[in-house]
Amino acid sequence: MNRLLKQYNEKVREELKNELNIANVHQIPKIEKIVINSGVGKAVADSKHLDVVVATLAKISGQKPITTKAQHSIASFKLREGMIIGAKVTIRGEQMYSFLDRLISVVLPRVRDFRGVSAKAFDKSGNYSIGFADQTVFPEISYEDAQAIHGLQATIVISGGNAEASKLLLEKLGMPFEKGAK
Repeated sequence: MNRLLKQYNEKVREELKNELNIANVHQIPKIEKIVINSGVGKAVADSKHLDVVVATLAKISGQKPITTKAQHSIASFKLREGMIIGAKVTIRGEQMYSFLDRLISVVLPRVRDFRGVSAKAFDKSGNYSIGFADQTVFPEISYEDAQAIHGLQATIVISGGNAEASKLLLEKLGMPFEKGAK
């Protein structure tokens, strides 16, 4: 069992239940899935860039990503409906907790001038999104092997319905939020 999953099951769930005054155990916030995606706008001009992004997401997540297609044509971007413009992968279960553990303990400390993640990145449903401008902060990707630098976004989908409970869950799991942020 993953370290973070074990910590959640043995310690964090009970703490959240007490702090949030939750009677039903099914209302305790939990992480449902993590979606990692990357837009590939350059793929319109260079199709090899898409292959680089797909390979990067596969290394980072341990799963094969799916490609996403444009739903509308936009002439000013030379974009036609049905063209491949991105890639995404959804991870769940133990693999999700393994990714989150690597994100908190390895990736975020490797980010240059890191002072904590923003506490304002929660949506109204309590999901948390974090973006990276450079994929080489992940230990699976070496800087020498990176053929093209591109960004990616990870969205942590949390059940529970509100941002305060989600933030408390991530704090208990070790997510380093900015000091002084609310």
